[in-house]
Amino acid sequence: MLGTLLPELSRKYGLTPDQNGNIALAQAIGLIIASLAVGPLIDNKGKRAGLLLGMGLISASLFIVPNSPGYGLLPVFLALGLGGGIIVTAANALVSDISEERRATTLNLINLFFGLGGFATPFIGAYILSGNTIALCYLVAALAVLTFVLHAATPMPAPTGERGFKLSEAGELLGRPILFLFAFLLFLYVACEVGVWNWLVRHLVAQGIPEARALGILSLGFALGLLVGRVVVSPILIRVSSPTVTLVASVLMAGTTYAMLQTSDAFVAGILVFCAGVAMAPVFPTTLAMVGDAFPRMTATAMGIVITCGWIGLAVSSRIIGSIAGNDASQLKSALLVIPIASVLMVFVTLAIRPMLSRKPA
Repeated sequence: MLGTLLPELSRKYGLTPDQNGNIALAQAIGLIIASLAVGPLIDNKGKRAGLLLGMGLISASLFIVPNSPGYGLLPVFLALGLGGGIIVTAANALVSDISEERRATTLNLINLFFGLGGFATPFIGAYILSGNTIALCYLVAALAVLTFVLHAATPMPAPTGERGFKLSEAGELLGRPILFLFAFLLFLYVACEVGVWNWLVRHLVAQGIPEARALGILSLGFALGLLVGRVVVSPILIRVSSPTVTLVASVLMAGTTYAMLQTSDAFVAGILVFCAGVAMAPVFPTTLAMVGDAFPRMTATAMGIVITCGWIGLAVSSRIIGSIAGNDASQLKSALLVIPIASVLMVFVTLAIRPMLSRKPA
């Protein structure tokens, strides 16, 4: 939503890239708070309670966005981040319980629908609402209300009664270096993926590409790439190890994200952005699956730490990108080099994880 809305919000309220970075930071802070706090709620009250709270925050925030001027958007996107973070944690926790043997495949399948939503959002804004992305807020808010009702009526597993993020157990987890590697991997990856979601359209517009075409590239390029990539990789993960898939994805991310920043041609940009989406597709769900494999005990606590570090990566990268671009949107081309640099670092982190993951957990 943020990447789709930023061009119109920036034009309407005269927001600079630096101010865009502050809005993205507010959303990231909401995501961080949610990933830390929602574990106890989910485990004590059940996944349904988490899903309902998350959908309630999302629908309320999106109804408010069109009437929040300028920096009044900061608390609204903080609340939107809270809702989104709760949904990410609750949905992945629900699906992670389905099959231990094929956890990576299952998580990739559920995250395929994240790509579907990411495809639909800018596509509807560009081609159905004719660029009126503010109206998109009302549409998605209404869909969130319907989803709230669906979740309320759907049978779900009873709560476990166990606290999700256990400080007493964190010390034991922190004694295993692989946890820090997983955390750093998601720190880098979320900075890359959400960096594309939040900044790509503004960058393309600054390169002279019409806004509707830029929204189409985000939808038919990046979001569709994520969608296709997760469909393709799910059966591959049955035969190929998770670390190998993540390593190949990281290498491809570095090349495709660097290339997409070097062109101002809309057609070429669309192809490169699609390839970047395909490359990124397996990383987030496959990393969570590796965390589950490495930590058969205290899995929720380990996932909570790792996901939190991912959102911190978004917060840090948002400020870096916004600060480098400053008041000049054309500087986003240089600022967004943060993404391929982070992808290169992911290669080295994944190489360090491979041998450690092959050892039996203590």
